[in-house]
Amino acid sequence: MAVTGIISAVIIGLIIGALGRLVVPGRQRIPIWLTMVIGIIAALIGTAIAGALGVADTRGIDWIELVIQVVLAAAGVILAVNLYGRRRID
Repeated sequence: MAVTGIISAVIIGLIIGALGRLVVPGRQRIPIWLTMVIGIIAALIGTAIAGALGVADTRGIDWIELVIQVVLAAAGVILAVNLYGRRRID
């Protein structure tokens, strides 16, 4: 993977992870690096699911693919909050 591919994955991961955090109500006590990792994983899995459903390459913006990615990121954020965020941080 080229450097531009890694940078693109990080940026997309941050965006998808942030969108996933926005749709989950309440405060999430997870670090930004975990949000980024969740976003990257959700983007990769969401793209694979959209490809399997045949909606990955459409004219214009691939809204269905984006929705799948954000839903997966939201599920990942919920899982991370329940596993990682339960520790009390003072």
